[in-house]
Amino acid sequence: MAKLLMIRPCCFGYNPQTAVNNAFQTAGPQDQVKEMALAEFDAYVTLLRKHRIEVIVAEDTPEPHTPDSIFPNNWISFHPGQMAILYPMYAPNRRLERKKSVFKIIMDEAPRIRWIDMSPRERQNQFLEGTGSMVFDRENARAYACRSPRTNEDLFLEVCETLSYKPLLFNAISQGQPIYHTNVMMCMADRYVVICLDSVHDEKDRRMLLDQFNEDHKEIVGITTEQMNHFAGNMFQVFSTDNKPCLVMSRQAYNVLTPEQRRTLKSYNPLITPVLNTIETNGGGSARCMLAEIV
Repeated sequence: MAKLLMIRPCCFGYNPQTAVNNAFQTAGPQDQVKEMALAEFDAYVTLLRKHRIEVIVAEDTPEPHTPDSIFPNNWISFHPGQMAILYPMYAPNRRLERKKSVFKIIMDEAPRIRWIDMSPRERQNQFLEGTGSMVFDRENARAYACRSPRTNEDLFLEVCETLSYKPLLFNAISQGQPIYHTNVMMCMADRYVVICLDSVHDEKDRRMLLDQFNEDHKEIVGITTEQMNHFAGNMFQVFSTDNKPCLVMSRQAYNVLTPEQRRTLKSYNPLITPVLNTIETNGGGSARCMLAEIV
């Protein structure tokens, strides 16, 4: 069972620095975005706790200004043995999310944590945005990543070597450009994988993925490009305090699933479906991006 770290936003809004290569992000009306995002965040936390998911909430600070702080999974990941990795971020204002106030909360939870800091690679324009860039299969020691400006191949291989994970690197395309984060097109769970194989155009890449899923006995729940564009790939399997799995996805993602897909996913675990429309539209991220699991 993992605890979930979430950052309660104070200044959420559309971030032009990330919109450069995030095709999922749209500038909506900004007049009430902060308030609406905060309401969505609080309701999400309440829903998780209702399902006995342990959530640790850190309050964001007005300064420095960090409009994407609601997505902590991009700059930090946690691993067994009280290890944490800090990642190099593409957008300069996202680098400011590594705040002392958040580190204090982390240290309160894991005082003996060992840090691996990859953030200096930002100075070399090398980026790897945590469990946005990578999707981990922790049980089987696999790491999946699609190439993009935010996912440096060398850094990905370094992380895999550090964790003793098998690297599975591939290309995924949407709207004529690389998908910016792997976790918008696939979700790895204990007994299944949700993935948009339509975005994997190279036959060798597709065969590599299918062979690995079959070897690891994962049922493949395929989603379409249209479903992916509504964040159906940005799901995340979480575990309650009594170690029961639940699958988190936004209400928008749930609404675009077919009845058969819903039945398949419900056969493995209950579904948690918060409304995140404001966060999804302006931030270009969804339910999974808001969760950093502390293991």
